[in-house]
Amino acid sequence: MKDVKKKILDIIDKLRPFLINDGGNIEFIKYENNIVYIKMTGACANCQMLDFTLKDGIAAAITSEIPEVVDVVNID
Repeated sequence: MKDVKKKILDIIDKLRPFLINDGGNIEFIKYENNIVYIKMTGACANCQMLDFTLKDGIAAAITSEIPEVVDVVNID
């Protein structure tokens, strides 16, 4: 589980500069039951493209690298 969490954090750290560039950010909350919980902040929190960014960007990056992860959920 520690290895999975480290991999998740590494991927999030690679994605973070792109989100910051758009005025947002991402915070890792927890990894539980094969689900990654994050919180989108800044401009990303209320962006109309949030669902697209979450599923096609963040979730795709994490699940393609870490097969144990089945979903990525944004916590409001």
